[in-house]
Amino acid sequence: MSFTSIEQAPARLNRSELAVPGSQPQLFEKAAISAADVIFLDLEDAVAPQDKEQARKNIIEALNDIDWRGKTMSVRINGLDTHYMYRDVVDVVEQAGDKLDLIMIPKVGTAADVYAVDMMVTQIEQAKGFSKRIGFEHIIETALGMQNVSEIAAASKRNESLHFGVADYAASTRARTTNIGGANPDYAVLTDADGGERERHWGDMWHYAIARMVVAARANGLRPIDGPFGDFSDPDGYLAAAKRAAVLGCEGKWAIHPSQIELANQVMSPGEEEVERAQRILAAMREAEAQGKGAVSLDGRLIDYASIRQAEVLVEKARAIESRGG
Repeated sequence: MSFTSIEQAPARLNRSELAVPGSQPQLFEKAAISAADVIFLDLEDAVAPQDKEQARKNIIEALNDIDWRGKTMSVRINGLDTHYMYRDVVDVVEQAGDKLDLIMIPKVGTAADVYAVDMMVTQIEQAKGFSKRIGFEHIIETALGMQNVSEIAAASKRNESLHFGVADYAASTRARTTNIGGANPDYAVLTDADGGERERHWGDMWHYAIARMVVAARANGLRPIDGPFGDFSDPDGYLAAAKRAAVLGCEGKWAIHPSQIELANQVMSPGEEEVERAQRILAAMREAEAQGKGAVSLDGRLIDYASIRQAEVLVEKARAIESRGG
């Protein structure tokens, strides 16, 4: 192991993250009673320019007045390249900062972008006397952001998670894509032409981007979260995308429709067999320590410290899910 230790972001359940437009306050109460772990009230892409100011007012009122039932609350501000952003930060944090857990920053391109928002939020918190520190979520959705993802991940003590914004990332890189977060039949390989019928195997065109984001997130103690899947009438496609992200190391996925919440929670929750084995690993470790043994084994296999740490994380996550009501 390196002598450098990684400071972990505050532990939060982040299996599902529900997007709710700030311009549609009629959806707020429904979101509050949903099974989503995190809710982000959106001021950016889901809100038309003429509705930005009213959406901001809606969100401030909702944060102060609605019972969000213990959910983690986030607000997606407008981009730093717009004239809406500074008022998003000032108004929301000044008027509802003590009710806010996270700020989601879109289209982060450089570490300086993070520094700019951090400076504003820090001054407002100090001026208002807030005791709770607001965390940051960053959407990596441009070529510039992906190029600088490691520096972005390390840019602030407020950082908690990195999110892959597939639609804008595709536009930024000029990728050929057919939908938001789905596969493309052109991203495929053919088996060798050996005289027989050739088989065609589709690939995952987002593999590299998500894997790179996951490494930057984990190397800085942050949560990697997969972004949207646009076709909410295709639960099988959503499940496939969520499972791929989970295999690569993501611990959550966006839900742009309420029907996707349970799918994300299902994929991103540890299975009963995983939890049971993790509990057995920790029990075996405790037994070995009580007997003064330096090695731990289970089912005829040696257990290393990495396995023990993974078991501890998994059991803690299972407890958090149980305390949330399953």
